[in-house]
Amino acid sequence: MSAMTILHLALAADWDAALRAGEYRISTLGRTLDEEGFIHACASHEQLRGVVERFYRDVTTPLVLLSVDPRGLDVRMEVPADSPEAFPHIYGPLPVAAVTSVLPFVPPGSGPPDQADAPRTEP
Repeated sequence: MSAMTILHLALAADWDAALRAGEYRISTLGRTLDEEGFIHACASHEQLRGVVERFYRDVTTPLVLLSVDPRGLDVRMEVPADSPEAFPHIYGPLPVAAVTSVLPFVPPGSGPPDQADAPRTEP
């Protein structure tokens, strides 16, 4: 896979635990790497918007958006059964050193009504 950045949305508490452990092992909301077999990720902010709308819209606990440098990771572009497009899947634990930025993330609908139109990150 090329050296593009991929994105992963995480519960802030899960990321904090990963910092202590040195690696991140959560596949997606409520599922671990061991349960799922890989870590779900997005190739673009457009893909992320769809994932947020479908799976994270009602999450009220703090979230962070991880930007990941996939170099040296086993990342495979795969098409899920319920989607027409390919998503990056990270096979194996995600070393915290591969995460190039971590930003607080606010899902749409969880902020003031005038700001609820799109997923956003806050510095």
